[in-house]
Amino acid sequence: MATTVRLTPVQSAVIGHVEWVQFARVERLPASGEIVHALEWWEEAAGGGAVAAVELARLGGEVTLFTALGDDDLGARARERLEDLGVRVLAGIRDGPQRRAFTFLDAVGERTITVMGDRMVPSGGDSLPWNELDGCAAAFFTGGDAGALAHARRAQALVATPRAGDVLLEAGTRLDALVGSGSDPGERLPRPPDPAPEVTVETLAAEGGHFERADGSAGDFPSASLPGAPKDAYGAGDCFAAGLTHALGRGERLDQALALAARCGAECLTRRGPYGGPATR
Repeated sequence: MATTVRLTPVQSAVIGHVEWVQFARVERLPASGEIVHALEWWEEAAGGGAVAAVELARLGGEVTLFTALGDDDLGARARERLEDLGVRVLAGIRDGPQRRAFTFLDAVGERTITVMGDRMVPSGGDSLPWNELDGCAAAFFTGGDAGALAHARRAQALVATPRAGDVLLEAGTRLDALVGSGSDPGERLPRPPDPAPEVTVETLAAEGGHFERADGSAGDFPSASLPGAPKDAYGAGDCFAAGLTHALGRGERLDQALALAARCGAECLTRRGPYGGPATR
């Protein structure tokens, strides 16, 4: 039976995106033109920013999500759901519908995702209490403009995902860690950020992963044992990043931070959906 990892509380933040996601578990993905029947289905407030924020809340401490939401019912539902999960949500409201996604979960738990709508991310010009990041131990950046990234740097430790895109290359903001999947082309930047992150981490699923420091030193780290039967892979990488962010905010050594991150990712694999329970069925 999975047990939730909890550690010494820290004040942390996530700057990034939210999606309203419909999940469908199927025996296999449909071939072109084929119809398959879902074994179960549900909806949830998810996306990389949301999942990381909820995982940070599970680890303990106050968590604030700086984001952007649509001005429709799904945007309001996403805020309500994340607040129910222990996340304080600060959002710039955008004209138009909340970004959505559809996720297939197959028999081995792999997720296949289709997104609908433009990615909604916060802007440094949004009227949000960015000054609160001055006292923040750690922040995780999944998306935003250069102004939002500059605000995120006010935290003591700043971690980012390559999915944040070109802003990481253009803003010239120093990162304490850049973390992404080594097997997902969508989590690779065309060139390293300048200045180089203090450490760049690539995850390799069951094989663990690899890290490289700005000084050129590098190494590998192992995966963590699953605390239960695997259910699905949605959000495992985001939970890994949240664990890394939390540990760096606590001042842990890199090996300790990677070990916690691996445990968070492994635990997510044993949950039904990213949080272990659906918002709606």
